[in-house]
Amino acid sequence: MFSIIILQGGAGSALGSFAPMLVVLVIIYFFFIAPQKKQQKKQQEFLASMAKGMEVVTSSGIIGKINKVGDKEVQLQVGEKTFIRFTKGAISREMTEALSAKEESK
Repeated sequence: MFSIIILQGGAGSALGSFAPMLVVLVIIYFFFIAPQKKQQKKQQEFLASMAKGMEVVTSSGIIGKINKVGDKEVQLQVGEKTFIRFTKGAISREMTEALSAKEESK
């Protein structure tokens, strides 16, 4: 029987052991972190562009028209004489866009 002995150099093994970890970190960044940052940026741009009269949806599913926009709060009109205050972070860009697309398709 033949035996093959492979000698590994010290410098090559250090790089070889870190390479899989680097590949995993790159994959995590491009598939998880970068898209999440992109979504957060779009949400921030959406919140900054909110104006009186826009119809929006909160993350809890409440639909209303913006009556007042403050620095941190938004007042929505959900009925004829019913107004509710929400923090800006409670307004969902995805749900608002889905509602707009649904209304346009009618």
